[in-house]
Amino acid sequence: MKGKIFLNTLYTVGIFLCIITLVWGFDHKRYEIITGAVLIGAALVVLKIRLIKEVRTIINKRKP
Repeated sequence: MKGKIFLNTLYTVGIFLCIITLVWGFDHKRYEIITGAVLIGAALVVLKIRLIKEVRTIINKRKP
């Protein structure tokens, strides 16, 4: 479970960095960087949602 918490933290930091990169790309009109930030951010969001669903099922199985 500690590994999943760590992975969730990494996903959150990655999403935050993608948002910062996205804002920077808009300010400097670097559309290739914007595209990369959006794609990577979307992939991280999907992975985070899968992780949260997996953790919920693990928690629900432990309940008596």
